[in-house]
Amino acid sequence: MRWSWILLISLVASRADADHSPPPPPAPPTEGDFWRDVVEPHAEEVKKILNAARNGIRIADDALQSDAEWAVEQRLRYFQDAYGMLRHARRLSPDNLEVLALLGRAADELGKTRQAIEALEMAMQITGPDKANPEVVGRLGSIYLRLGERDTALRWLRLAQGPLKAESAQALAHLANALAARGEVTAAVDTLLNALPPNNMSFYSHELTLASFTLAMIYDRDEQRSAAFTVLDRMKSALQQSFGTQVQNVLATMRFAPAEDQHYYQGLLYEAMDQYTEARAAFALYAASGDTPWRDRALDHVRAIDAHRKHPPATPKVTPPTPPPTRLKHYP
Repeated sequence: MRWSWILLISLVASRADADHSPPPPPAPPTEGDFWRDVVEPHAEEVKKILNAARNGIRIADDALQSDAEWAVEQRLRYFQDAYGMLRHARRLSPDNLEVLALLGRAADELGKTRQAIEALEMAMQITGPDKANPEVVGRLGSIYLRLGERDTALRWLRLAQGPLKAESAQALAHLANALAARGEVTAAVDTLLNALPPNNMSFYSHELTLASFTLAMIYDRDEQRSAAFTVLDRMKSALQQSFGTQVQNVLATMRFAPAEDQHYYQGLLYEAMDQYTEARAAFALYAASGDTPWRDRALDHVRAIDAHRKHPPATPKVTPPTPPPTRLKHYP
């Protein structure tokens, strides 16, 4: 009996010692984690910065489609925060392509043109033209368009040609407008037609809306009125009541190059919506912007609107139906 108690106490003691034993050492890092830490020692920190910057920029972009007055001031704050974070991320990871692309965008939005070009061109040096990011080359091209360096802009924008995608839509619009401004209207039209889906579209995404409306505008500027009307009519038939709202939302996210193009886009939109007062004001602003390529065409729109308002189309006269004869009551 005594030995049974001694054995029981020994077992309890050994189990208690086992319960308080130190935890096993962590598993050694895998070979992949080891080399990742060697090559990118700050990978986790850069990843967190990118997530924060992307979220801030997304909020700023969404604001454009909800409250433009709020967006003007608040967007700058988000981009200033993103710019500061991304500069730090670049010091940690100088060759990170996403850091360079977002840094270039934030700098461009803040008016830091030199810094934007430097970051975006560095990204292109790393990838090479064969793997060009449409958003990067599109922004580079638009910056050079705003600087008046059209040949350099076209060199970058041509790298964005291909099927229509969300990240390439603005670059294709800039490319088409730049080609048309240089007198290459056929090439401008082909740029957009080659990017558009081959079949009739029943659903218009934002990128398809921008490309289609730009095509209509290029037709209009080239006085191909019937072709412009066909494109706009197809868009209105598909979008119905949301036509005006969707085009306005798309144009709100567009950074126009040159800036006065915004007035022509808006003039054509208002005219397509039969809002002639707003259309006339927009076309007049474009015509007053200086020696613009389509100043005469904008003035044609102004004159046509004035003529329409002075002599509106006659409303067909409708003859009311003849009422039945009234029966008179005869009193004795």
